[in-house]
Amino acid sequence: MATLSMDLLKLGAKPKPPAAPKPANEDASSAGKIGVTASAAAAILAELAKRPTTTPESGFRVGVKAGGCSGLSYTMTFEDHPHPEDKIIVKDGAKVFCDPKSHVFLAGTELDFVKTLMKTGFEFRNPGQKSACGCGESFTI
Repeated sequence: MATLSMDLLKLGAKPKPPAAPKPANEDASSAGKIGVTASAAAAILAELAKRPTTTPESGFRVGVKAGGCSGLSYTMTFEDHPHPEDKIIVKDGAKVFCDPKSHVFLAGTELDFVKTLMKTGFEFRNPGQKSACGCGESFTI
């Protein structure tokens, strides 16, 4: 391959610059990353618009903590800015923050917002989840 590049230079062709790396903190739809549906992004933006302290850095924090009858529980909160070590997922202008320790448990998860007769709210679709308790508030990996 080096020979081909040298030949192109000899012919006056300019080598292509390396492709710009995709920022790590963008919409995540591939395995190992947290995905955010359009419905979840719209719900996040709608809730942020209601908050008096919303800034361009504001977002929705997701995480995992020890607790519940199955061992782990999902956490969610709105924050004014990410922490330096956070993974940041951006979908349709909505920012989702996740700390590195929680990201291990949430890798491959899709965050959605559902509105049905029985349930309205954010929902985690975690392929790594092995089981959940009856109330749906905690899970095991």
